[in-house]
Amino acid sequence: MLGLSGVVFVVVQLNTYSDQIDLDRFNATSWFFITMLAILYGTANALLVRAWWHLLDHFGIKVKSRWATKTFGMAQLAKYVPGNIFHLAGRQALGMADGLPGLALAKSVMWELGLFACAGAFFGGVAATLIWAELSWPILLSAFLAISLGSIAALRRFWSPAIGTAFACQIFFLTISSAVFVGTLAISAPLSVTFSAYVTICAAYIIAWLAGLVTPGAPAGVGVRELILLFLLKGMVNESDLLLAVVLGRFVTVLGDFLFFVYAYFSPKASVSA
Repeated sequence: MLGLSGVVFVVVQLNTYSDQIDLDRFNATSWFFITMLAILYGTANALLVRAWWHLLDHFGIKVKSRWATKTFGMAQLAKYVPGNIFHLAGRQALGMADGLPGLALAKSVMWELGLFACAGAFFGGVAATLIWAELSWPILLSAFLAISLGSIAALRRFWSPAIGTAFACQIFFLTISSAVFVGTLAISAPLSVTFSAYVTICAAYIIAWLAGLVTPGAPAGVGVRELILLFLLKGMVNESDLLLAVVLGRFVTVLGDFLFFVYAYFSPKASVSA
């Protein structure tokens, strides 16, 4: 219901600003860069594959990276099915079908979600300037880097190198995905803003992403992510331009995931054992 309410909200807003949103503003160059952003996002899925591969290794499952890539990519599109868990269930089913232990697979998924939530929460501190404008973004960004690097080092030292590396891959993926949204925003609504504003927008995107991740039933956070973004960035960007950027951003991520699925689908089938 949360996901549905978010979708309805975006549709209503889209209808409200439909006369102000002009897709004709996008020329061939704009669509080229939009496509490049989708390719970049799709390629960044390799970082998520690497994170999962390291988590599998931590729980004693030794598989080839090619198998992990194909399995992850084949299941990934299922996150757009209402329920927000079917891509995870898909990986579980594919892994067990290839003879991997179900309990270890489930543990890897739970750790993946837990680490992802922590990584997203780290970005939230950078967005504190949305509430307290007097805060210094260089200090917040420095604190984010220090906490992230310290956490990675601590995980590698006191837990396992595999866990630390998986966490680093997730943070890197979130950084790229937020940069992709900023790129989408720059295309749909060219702005004369400072670097600090872009940093804040990146952090706001991750907060919205995290809200979509933890919302039960919202397929890939659809609706929830858009609703939070519109709320957080209202006032920083013209609302009609922001709405267009939000919708276009969803198009970019869906296309990126689809491209990664196509790559995985046509990849040669790999054996499980490393």
